[in-house]
Formats: sequence, structure tokens, C-alpha cells
Amino acid sequence: MIRNIIFDWSGTLVDDLPAVLRATNHCFASAGKPEMSLDQFRAEFCLPFQPFYDRHLPGVPMAQLEKWFHERFREVQDLVEPLPHARDFLVFCRERGVRTFLLSTVHPDHWGTQAASTDFGRFIDRPYTGVWDKRQVIQQLIAENGLDPQATVFIGDMAHDIETAKHGGIHSVAVLTGYNHLPQLRAAAPDLIVEHLGELRDLMTRNGMSLNSQLSTPNSPAIPISTVGGLILDADDRVLMLRTHKWSHLWGIPGGKIKWGERSEDALRRELKEETGLDITDIRFVLVQDCIHSKEFYRDAHFLLLNYTCRAFGSAPPVTLNDEAQEFRWVTLAEAMGMDLNRPTRVLLEEFMKDEV
Repeated sequence: MIRNIIFDWSGTLVDDLPAVLRATNHCFASAGKPEMSLDQFRAEFCLPFQPFYDRHLPGVPMAQLEKWFHERFREVQDLVEPLPHARDFLVFCRERGVRTFLLSTVHPDHWGTQAASTDFGRFIDRPYTGVWDKRQVIQQLIAENGLDPQATVFIGDMAHDIETAKHGGIHSVAVLTGYNHLPQLRAAAPDLIVEHLGELRDLMTRNGMSLNSQLSTPNSPAIPISTVGGLILDADDRVLMLRTHKWSHLWGIPGGKIKWGERSEDALRRELKEETGLDITDIRFVLVQDCIHSKEFYRDAHFLLLNYTCRAFGSAPPVTLNDEAQEFRWVTLAEAMGMDLNRPTRVLLEEFMKDEV
């Protein structure tokens, strides 16, 4: 049973990536180097962060980089926002008497500002901040607070967090809400990977505060999960592509599980409305796919994918994403085929284009 939780901060409880990227690019610009794109930064940034700067800004003293970074970060810190489900998870911990700690690289001054603006500070029993290499502090944290390693878990969004948990001999949970993508986290081999803290809260509730990677209903048979997915076309025959953390940050289509007693087309309308804010018409069935043990998906699963095409009103109508996807694009079919697609979406597009010929 988990009685102690150690949290990372950035990417686990708050989304500070926009602010961190701006501050990092300020360092690059100040050193006369080209700025990084978001995708490049996420692919190359690592902790401890000194090797990152040694690789990209060799010869610039760390003291100077720290000065540039923190000066700019203070100016853009209002971009930092609580992540979805973070507050509810912290309340969940308080209600169950779970002790909570913070182990983070965040500067103590920035932590103080963000802890106050999010009101998360009151949920953390003891913060350890300004830690460049968490592996050097984890055992000290465990010893100083008398934590039982078997009852303690470290929750973080980067491979370094998983390595830190292993160094401390405690459990590890990776969340897909932060800096590292699924392949990076999977390579670090955490005990569990979850999409977000809401999923972890539900799992721990079902399992009596223990960690269990089986997300199906306890004592239920292991059966395939039926889902619907829609390739949405606009008035100009462009298609809507979404990119999600849980599909290895690959591009795909909106969709989700069919509820008990729900017709598949009703499920399609509901899921697409929830995920994109779009109302659809002209629904047409294309194919059904088996998706079994996909390495692209963030956990082991067996899906039956019912794939449809449908129409949205207007030309590139505005899309409102919920917290399941991180990015969207309206593109031509040819452009879509050139994107980094998850395999089921590529199969659907190929089948659709074959029928269109």
C-alpha cells in the first residue's frame, strides 16, 4: 500500500514547458545560437541538464546560463499553469492521509511563486527544490523523513525521475503530461505508465492504494475493448489530425470507447464532440481493425477499432481540444500521409484513399 508520494514538479503537477522553452531559447539567443522548436527541445532536453547545455552551448559558463535563464523565466512565469487532474490528485492524497514530498530542479524562488499561484504549496509536506541531480538527494529524502521504500512512489514525467526512483529503491510512476514522450519513458522501465494523474487516482482507488498496471475492472475477464474513431473531413476535403501523448506523440484521429448500451455511431458523435468540439454528419463505416499489444500505445491493450469517415461543417472549422490531445492540424490527404502517424490511422487513410480512387 502506498503511504508516501514524492512528486516531480514540472510536467507532473504544472505545465511550465512554454515558459521553460522561452527561457532556454533566451539563453541560446544570448549566446548567438539558433532557437529550438518545441519538438526539438522535448527530444533533446534531459536531466541533469548540464550535458544538454554542454552539448548545445559549449564554453558558456553555467553561472552565465543560469543568470540568463532565470532572468527570462521570471518574465514569463505567468505562463505556468496547473496540469489537469493535478489538484484533484493532491486532494485525494490529503483525504487518504498520504504524506507528500516534492523533489524537483525548480529554483526555490520559482517554486515559491508557483506554489502560491497554483495553491499547491499547502498540499506538499516537504519540498526539496533546486536539485540538479535528483539521484543524489533521493536517499537523503527517504532517510530524513523515515519513509518505507515499499510504501513510497516517485511520480515524474522524465526518464531521470524513473532512474531516481530506482536509485532510491522505491516504486516509480511515469506520467505522459510533461517533457518526455512515451518511448523515452518506456525505455526507463517505470513500474507503471499513466496518461495523467486522474488515471492514477482511479487506479489506486480501485486497488486500495496499491499500484497495479491492470486498468480493467478488478476480477473482470480480459476481453477486447470496442472503440470508435472518425476521420473528419471539412468542406475542402482536408482531414483533421490529432497528436496525443498516449499514442507515442504520433498523429491520429479522434475517438474512444463505446459505452455499455450505446450505439457505435452515437459513440462516435459523442467522442468526437468531446475531443474536438465538432458536430459531425455523413457518417460512413470504413473498416474494423484489430489493435493487439501495440507498442505505440502507452499501455498493453487489445482494441477493436471501428473506423469511420464523417464530415464537419465549413472550411477548417475551429477545433476545441480536451485534455486527451495536445495538437491538431487540418491537412490534405497527401499531407496526412507524410506525417508521423500511428499505424491504425495509416491503415485507415490507405483504405479510404483506395476507395476514393
